[in-house]
Amino acid sequence: MTPASRYAALDVWIDAHFDEEVQFLQQLVRVPTDTPPGNNAPHAERTAELLGGFGFEAEKYPVPADEVKAWGLESITNLIVRRHYGAGKIIALNAHGDVVPPGDGWTHDPYGGEVVDGKLYGRAAAVNKSDFATYAFAVRALEALGQPLTGGIELIFTYDEEFGGELGPGWLLKKKLVQADLLIAAGFSHQVITAHNGCLQLEVTLHGQMAHAAIPDTGIDALQGATAVLSALYQQNLRYRSITSKVAGINHPYLNVGRIEGGTNTNVVPGKVVLKLDRRMIPEENPAEVELEVRQVIASAAASVPGIRVEIKRLLLAGAWLPDAANAPLVQALQKHGASIFGEPIPISGTPLYTDVRLFGAAGIPAAIYGAGPRTVFESNAKRADEHLLLADLRGATKVVARTLLDLLQGPAVSQVL
Repeated sequence: MTPASRYAALDVWIDAHFDEEVQFLQQLVRVPTDTPPGNNAPHAERTAELLGGFGFEAEKYPVPADEVKAWGLESITNLIVRRHYGAGKIIALNAHGDVVPPGDGWTHDPYGGEVVDGKLYGRAAAVNKSDFATYAFAVRALEALGQPLTGGIELIFTYDEEFGGELGPGWLLKKKLVQADLLIAAGFSHQVITAHNGCLQLEVTLHGQMAHAAIPDTGIDALQGATAVLSALYQQNLRYRSITSKVAGINHPYLNVGRIEGGTNTNVVPGKVVLKLDRRMIPEENPAEVELEVRQVIASAAASVPGIRVEIKRLLLAGAWLPDAANAPLVQALQKHGASIFGEPIPISGTPLYTDVRLFGAAGIPAAIYGAGPRTVFESNAKRADEHLLLADLRGATKVVARTLLDLLQGPAVSQVL
């Protein structure tokens, strides 16, 4: 078979089995994985069962309960499916199944997997249960081709990306359960991501002293302390606009205060206010320096209000994922086949998000982010009501990944066409 005929055969198999692929994704969407609370082991069990129906034996790696609870979650079982073809490189494909809770405003059942007008609706339909399907069916297509292959594949499905990935990829890597030479991680169909931001999350508690609102001078208003801190943080946020990244797709650092809670009643001077903030770091920044600076800004602002005591707790420190030239064969293959399947150039860029991929990068595994989805997170309604996936993107991405795996695992005769 010529390279072109091999690609065509992969496409034909995927088209013939696409209804089955959609049904597979529907089954995954119908098992909730809201995180929090993070009771995600049942989804892993269901995924393993479905994969077993294809003849894919999933190795199950339950994370010890005490470790899971220490992160504020309930249960996690990570999955690895290993497919060995011979000597050569191991290609890993990783997607996460955990998601934020659905929230309000849905017009479709968030756990229904309903298909309407070429779109599959449901929480995690786009981010990232879609790529459980993309990757599993790309591998099935590759093996159905019946051509000699080298190396092997690891399908890695994990469940704690929303909390930083340390109990998913991080845990598997520490246990040396991942042996990959290259990695494809869940993404969107119309671009290849090769770098991303880092993220610092802090919990800031301002302590004052409660008092009756009729005699406020007998208390210390923690909300006044919080107001000073918020003002200082937002002023700092304006300064970040002058710090720019050289990575395409990433602009500048920014800070967001995503949660505020405190006080006991309208007629009580609040004695405690808690802020939770998210500071995104561009790849050029040093995480330790960023954290020190943010802590200093908070401490200085809190000290400007007499009587306020401040506590700062780190919730997350995720480093950036830096560009790595060692992923070039993978990136080139994805771009080539993406352009062929979707009929448009597939650009390389960074993303302001942070992902599990940084953990693989830190372990020395070159990677690229690519999978089923639109051009932007916003278009998919990810983390919003009516999250959905265009089935055309699922079909196309599955073909792109299958062709890319063929290029990387078929050997020199095919690799030369990259």
